[in-house]
Amino acid sequence: MKKICISDVTLKAIDEQGFSLTFREKLAIAEKLDSLLVDYIELPTLANSKETEIIYRTISSSLKNATVKIPVGDSEQGIDFAVKCVKKAKKVCLQVILPVSTTLMEYFYHLKAPMMLEKIANLVSLAKAKCDLVEFVALDAFRAEDGFVETCAKIAFENGASIITICDSEGVALPEDYPNLIKKIKDSCDISVHVQPSNNLSMASACAVQSIKAGADGVKAAISGNYLDLAVFAEIIRAKRFNLDMETKLDITNTKTVSIDVCDVLKGQVQTVEQTVNMGFVDNNCTIKDIAEIVKQLGYEISDSDIGKVFEEFKKITAKKERIDTKELEALVASVAMQVPSTYHLINYVVNSGNIIPATANVTLEKDGEKFTGVSTGDGPIDAAFHAIEQVVGHHYELDDFQVHAVTKGRGAVGSSIIRLRANGKLYPGNGVSTDIVGACIRAYINALNKIVYEDK
Repeated sequence: MKKICISDVTLKAIDEQGFSLTFREKLAIAEKLDSLLVDYIELPTLANSKETEIIYRTISSSLKNATVKIPVGDSEQGIDFAVKCVKKAKKVCLQVILPVSTTLMEYFYHLKAPMMLEKIANLVSLAKAKCDLVEFVALDAFRAEDGFVETCAKIAFENGASIITICDSEGVALPEDYPNLIKKIKDSCDISVHVQPSNNLSMASACAVQSIKAGADGVKAAISGNYLDLAVFAEIIRAKRFNLDMETKLDITNTKTVSIDVCDVLKGQVQTVEQTVNMGFVDNNCTIKDIAEIVKQLGYEISDSDIGKVFEEFKKITAKKERIDTKELEALVASVAMQVPSTYHLINYVVNSGNIIPATANVTLEKDGEKFTGVSTGDGPIDAAFHAIEQVVGHHYELDDFQVHAVTKGRGAVGSSIIRLRANGKLYPGNGVSTDIVGACIRAYINALNKIVYEDK
């Protein structure tokens, strides 16, 4: 019977979900997982701090059975810090975690495929110099260009990696997608292939079974999060291990009990995305999937690449503060997402208003080299300007929301406006900046309008 290794990613899943556990609770969970005889216990992404070093060193030294896996970041300094955190562990595996899909490579690392291969080779070789056991984790493996994952596997193997894990980190793979990729990797090099199925489509168990049938050497599971459920996998082992011709070290008798114990610790810690939106702020521990879901809850439908841009800007801001409010997140969406070529350009505008005359606006836009002017009244200067723009384009769009913020201080303060227009049931954000508040709103409206027109084309 084939030996299947089990990597437990519960601690990583807990961290990704933003649970605020005490050090004692984290240690207790790690020790319970270790008692189940899983082959590996994975630690969350490193934060280079003394507190992280102490916590990880204590957890890793307490493990009596499992090999501790720790991510090394993307630099030699990260590798050195990771080694320092687990120097008292009995058995260690260093993880080089990098994306292999074009979308994630370009938007998180700004690297094309050849440069990513160089980065994989460099980090794996540096990690191998520090530790005998190195794992290369291929994020978003099922959206990579054809042939690229097996090329990455070969490069990682040639530079010292013993394991490659193919991750469905975006939750798009079906069970039948795994066998083909596993076979290609095994044909390319003699490396141990592990899988990390997502339960986004509620098929993590089926994906794991198909992977084992196809020759996978290990699977990753967790008690919490959007992963293969460890307790469910234990039941599969109990019922079908002979059919699958597999064996594991997992203590399947006690897995359910430990799962219940861990879930009890997590009770009361859960904060749903809906609650996050209702509370009006977003914590800095949110993952890209959390941000994608929050953006969706706010009403936006944007592409994976735009989510990547928003998340990148989100991490830059939250590196300096613990949280941002949802209005700031919407400003990020308006500023960096859904950017398209401009169909309409603002030429000029004149707005008149007062307490004894109705507000009027005269707005001139250019489209395809031709100028169009709209003139309208409204309930205030901004409303009049919006009506004038609608007169030019010949269409009324529902104004879902608009906000105005001061970007700088003083009498000459620069104003920033965020507009949300609704068209065909979908929200389109626009951003505009000007020392004139009315001008900022007009620019934001045109920015959102251009996105609608571009998509209609």
